[in-house]
Amino acid sequence: MKEKQNYISVLLDQMEIFGNDLFISKEELFKNKLNSNYNSENQVLIVSEQKENSIFSSENNDWSDSKDLNELFTKIKNCTKCSLHKNRTNFVFGSGNPNADVMVIGEGPGAEEDKQGLPFVGRAGQLLTEILKSIKFSRDEVYIANIVKCRPPENRTPFQDEMETCFPYLEKQIELIKPKLILCLGLTAAKGLLKKKESLTALRGKVFNYRNSIKVMVTFHPAALLRNPNWKKDCWKDVQEFRKLYEEIINN
Repeated sequence: MKEKQNYISVLLDQMEIFGNDLFISKEELFKNKLNSNYNSENQVLIVSEQKENSIFSSENNDWSDSKDLNELFTKIKNCTKCSLHKNRTNFVFGSGNPNADVMVIGEGPGAEEDKQGLPFVGRAGQLLTEILKSIKFSRDEVYIANIVKCRPPENRTPFQDEMETCFPYLEKQIELIKPKLILCLGLTAAKGLLKKKESLTALRGKVFNYRNSIKVMVTFHPAALLRNPNWKKDCWKDVQEFRKLYEEIINN
């Protein structure tokens, strides 16, 4: 049993760095085949262009006119647009300062977050609080949210269609909050927000633009740091650079 747990820990670490592509489930593979053309010569899946998400259809877009976060939450909290709603206890919208200069974006709710309806309140959340404190931010100063708002079964990585279905809600939150900077926690958050395909190693230490005006940086997810404390040193370098960038933007 201990050996099995060690294998699982190693795989989770590899997923954090290299993404979920190497660990795609049979169900997701089958789903991709149904929506893709298969190139047998190159042995890769060529995903066909997806149809416009029904979340923007005229009969469902009243939430997009929300004037503040409370109104948005009220309109989307009972969302059933993807399968993740089936097992949720709570819709985890987000928490923090609605006028924050900094947003922190993670992957999705875990067991404790699903139970409480708040983001980052488990062990990883406690570590996130300490990370923020180390660069002179309190949780009340920033706004914390996730790529998906319902807990994936067994804390698996959200599927691409789940992320794409939920992402417009996050886009609306960003529009309402108007942050100056965003810190992405982990590769899934970075891929979901920036639509990048690079590894976490390739994304760290760089500054990206979201909608041409919001600066974005990427670091490790706190859960990955709990599994691999040796990565905390690199995370510390990342968040120091994030703080430096914040001060440059605020002071200009």
